[in-house]
Amino acid sequence: MTGPEVLDIARDSIWLMLAMAAPIMLIGLAVGVVIALFQALTQVQEMTLVFVPKIIAIFVALLIFLPMMGALMSAFMNGIFDRIVAA
Repeated sequence: MTGPEVLDIARDSIWLMLAMAAPIMLIGLAVGVVIALFQALTQVQEMTLVFVPKIIAIFVALLIFLPMMGALMSAFMNGIFDRIVAA
């Protein structure tokens, strides 16, 4: 395996990580901003109000996006196996 091939696999794995984590992180960010806006408007400073909805939203997002994440990981691993067989 040459240096450019290693860098190519590393680049692909970083893009895979971003593609798998981005939907979950964006949903967590959106829920956090909505809750922060609600807290700022109502002046309610309850700490559990921040964490519980975020945890529930991220859990639901994981359930929704888990098949997509599995398909992305499977495609990546098939590409890795194809490179191993071709070598």
